[in-house]
Amino acid sequence: MTLPPLPPQPVPLCVIVLVIVAASTDIATRRIPNRILAIGLVAALCVQVWLHGPLNGGIEWLAGAAFGFALLLPFYLLRGMAAGDVKLMLTVGAWVGPAMTFRIALATFLIGGVWSLALVVSRGRVRQLIANLQQTAGSWRSVPSRASDSGVALPASVGAIPYGVAIAAGTLGVLFAATV
Repeated sequence: MTLPPLPPQPVPLCVIVLVIVAASTDIATRRIPNRILAIGLVAALCVQVWLHGPLNGGIEWLAGAAFGFALLLPFYLLRGMAAGDVKLMLTVGAWVGPAMTFRIALATFLIGGVWSLALVVSRGRVRQLIANLQQTAGSWRSVPSRASDSGVALPASVGAIPYGVAIAAGTLGVLFAATV
């Protein structure tokens, strides 16, 4: 699988700053502020329009944002990640477009999955993880909008990671790989 070409400057530099700031705040506060994401989205739109013109830039911005959103939304709906993580991938997608967003999401899933698995193993919570996965798989057809709607208690978490860090690592890895 070949990587899409690196987007023109200032896109890589801006995305690097965005994901480092988001990951830093996610580590420190366990949230990614909407203000950071809103500034990132507006700046991405301005840069995309500047680089590609109003129509093509707007389409590239929207397609990347929608793709980033769609890739992580199912995990949010299954309560596997927070809304800030989904919005961060949406914002990264707005900067880099759908093709690179897909590669970034794959790298992010790999990094986040390995990190989460290492956390579960180090805490001795593998049995709880398996039970949680069985419960989730058993109820995948009817995901309630709220836990109280179904009368079924959500499984106890086996540990959470600041997923903004995984998104940052995946983004940096893909951007670096595209330069070589």
